[in-house]
Formats: sequence, C-alpha cells, structure tokens
Amino acid sequence: MACTVGIPRGIIDGISEPSAFPFGMADRLSARPIGRHFDPVTLRLFVAVCEERNIARAAEREAIVASAVSKRIAAIERDIGTPLLVRGRRGIEPTAAGEAFLRQARDVLGAMQRMHAELTEFASGVQGSVRVVAAPSVLAEKLADDIGAFVARHPAVRVSLDERVSPEIVRAVREGAADAGVLWDAVDLTGLKTTPYRTDRLCVALPPAHPLAGRKRLSFAEAVGLVHVGVAPGGTMDTLLRREAARLGRSLVYRVQVSGMDAAARLVAAGFGPAVLPREAIEWHARSAGTAMVPLSDRWALRRFVVVTRADARVPASVRLLVEHLRQQALPAPSPPPPRPAKR
Repeated sequence: MACTVGIPRGIIDGISEPSAFPFGMADRLSARPIGRHFDPVTLRLFVAVCEERNIARAAEREAIVASAVSKRIAAIERDIGTPLLVRGRRGIEPTAAGEAFLRQARDVLGAMQRMHAELTEFASGVQGSVRVVAAPSVLAEKLADDIGAFVARHPAVRVSLDERVSPEIVRAVREGAADAGVLWDAVDLTGLKTTPYRTDRLCVALPPAHPLAGRKRLSFAEAVGLVHVGVAPGGTMDTLLRREAARLGRSLVYRVQVSGMDAAARLVAAGFGPAVLPREAIEWHARSAGTAMVPLSDRWALRRFVVVTRADARVPASVRLLVEHLRQQALPAPSPPPPRPAKR
C-alpha cells in the first residue's frame, strides 16, 4: 500500500492491533529525551482526532489544515517510537499507547485551563472560579437560587453555569472540563466523588377535570396508559419511564413530545393529556393553571440529585465551598427549639 505523505505512520501501518512494545524499547525510550512535541496545540489536536475519529473533521474543528494535524501526530509517534493511532472499523482509533497518551493529554489540558482561569480571575480581583455543568431537570428547580445565594455570600468567587445532559456532565467532570456537575444519580458515576444535593418526586400531571385528579397517589402501572405528553425524548427520565413501562409489559405512546418541562405543563393544562413530571420543577405553573399533581407511589419515583467532582484531583477551595453549600441545601431544616416553661 502506498504511503500518503503527512499521514501518521501508526494509521498507515496499524490496520490490525499493534503489537506490544518491542524488546528493549523501554531502555531506548529512557535513554533519549522525549516530549519535544508535547505542546498544548498538539495535545489538543490529538484529543480532537480521537474524539472525531477522523483527521479531516478534527482539523476543521480546530481550524487548521489536515496535513498539519497529521505531521504533528507523526512527530509524536517518531518521538516515542510506537504508533498512537490505527484505522479501525469506526474510523481512526487510539492504540493502547494512544489511550494512555489521550488520558494524559486531557489531564494536562485540563490543568492548564484551570491554571489560566484561576490566574485570570486573580488578575481581575476575583479569588477563585468554579465551572458547573447541570442537567436541565436540576436547573428547572432550585439550583439557580442555591448558586445565587452562594455568590451573594462569596462575591469573590465567580461561578459559571452551563446546561448539559447527564452523559455530557459526567464526561466533562471526568475530563476536567468542569469543576462540578449536578445531576440525577440514575447514571453511571463510577470514579467520581458524589455529594448529596436535593431530591424531588415524580408525579402524574393531570388536568383539573380529569377523573383521577383527586387521587392521593398513583402507581406507574395505573398511569402508564394515560401518559400522552413526553419530555426530552431520549433523556434520562424518558429512558427510565420507557424501561419501567417495558417491565410492566407495556409501552409508552406519546401524543406529543417537547424538550422542556414548562412546555409539557402547558400542554397538560391545555388538555393534551397527562404527563409524568417532577412536582418541584412545575409547582408554580401547576398552581397557576390548576393542574393536579398526583405523586407516583413507586420507589424509583423519588429522584436523588448529587454534586459530582473528580475523586483523583485536588479540589480548589472555591469548589469545596460551593459543594459544601449545595450539600447543606439537602439537609432538613432544623426543628424549632421547644418552648420554655412558663415561670411561676
């Protein structure tokens, strides 16, 4: 096969899984200086290639020509003496050495981003910054108020807040792109440190004239055939409801699906049909529209939110402050002291 100029050797030669390090390579690696090509731009390009699984798409994403990406990766492979990338069935994939390099590259880039952010904030008079990513269901409830109260108490700390779906939150925290994530604990959180936050209860939202609107509670088995309004197709809650319906031998057939809970609450009030929604997220809208919120009695209907941070990294003081503040919001309100006996 003809060799294309500028394409990394590992991609050309590595059609099959590469062999282990040749005998004596470790000695050769320790005997010569490496790392000459480990600059931040090259690390970022390597990460982009691994995520896009395609050099051209990675180059477009990073606004650089594809040949420059290929040359930089080829230089790294020459430096360390082993292929980092191979062409697999799904496109370009990292080798075992490439996986290790990818993990280290993400760690280095994350550390550099955190360093730059903290120093920039100091220069502008802000002592610390925290990057938070949160699920839409958490943002629809009390998170914004809780973070607002934290900023009021700690004005020297700058908090940025982005909305992401749960898998993206987990990935952002694991890779160091975010300092903390706030989400429902229904996803895999292996390797992350979790701190309890708030809880909410899933309910069946019903128009006020619905025959079941006066019920104290409903099981999902009773409600599964009633649900006609779906929220966030493919999201964590939608996946949970479909899984629970399948366990009952049923399936969910939505009349309409929307991306947000407010829109779903409006459709319920307009008579499109019931929906399963968290009471805390639409409580205000339900009161104003007269929508009935009948709690689901199933154990899984109690949703627990957590704050996640990296378990293997030094957490800055500003992040620890925010996590502790959010943890405090999960604690029950203290009971009032008993009345003092009247003096005789």
